[in-house]
Amino acid sequence: MAELPDRVRRRLAEIFGDTMPDVTRDELDDPRPADRDRERDEEWYRANRPPHHDR
Repeated sequence: MAELPDRVRRRLAEIFGDTMPDVTRDELDDPRPADRDRERDEEWYRANRPPHHDR
């Protein structure tokens, strides 16, 4: 994408945004966001668990 003119790259970035963040969650020192995601996923699973799984 470096070979594209600046105006085209800016327009693509405006439309699609960044494809990858500069820092990923696992690179952060704070482990809590992953814990919150796990808790939210577990809550979703419990709320959406099919009845036949309770047997």
